[in-house]
Amino acid sequence: MTPKRKRRLMITLFIVTGVSAATGLTLMSLNENINLFYSPSQIAAGESPHNATFRVGGMVVTGSVTRNARNLDVRFDLTDTVEQVSVHYSGILPDLFREGQGIVALGKMEGTVFRAEQVLAKHDETYMAPEIRDAINTANAGKPSAGEEDPY
Repeated sequence: MTPKRKRRLMITLFIVTGVSAATGLTLMSLNENINLFYSPSQIAAGESPHNATFRVGGMVVTGSVTRNARNLDVRFDLTDTVEQVSVHYSGILPDLFREGQGIVALGKMEGTVFRAEQVLAKHDETYMAPEIRDAINTANAGKPSAGEEDPY
């Protein structure tokens, strides 16, 4: 092999190795930062990941919000009108957070309780996050609508 050909081969191998390493690091970073959305029905069915951060969304169940008088701990239930999941959050809630509102929480499951790291509330009376709306529609797809008889 001539020295010129050998030098070209080394440059090509260096470029291929560099591009491969950059691609691998980028994919690894994206995989670690992805936050998937799960509804309470999917969590109840066991579809949510264990020991991984994900988002859960739904409507805050009326009468389920309990606040600790000594610190910022809050417990509440989320529902997609079919299933419920208990959420524990320690921190300041958004101003728009209230019972009956749609929210999205980011965190991890700890046993049967979702430990939220962040809680996001919708921004006005008419808006509902697309994930929450889709989760509610999917959860209600199997239920008979008003006026329709249950065939079972």
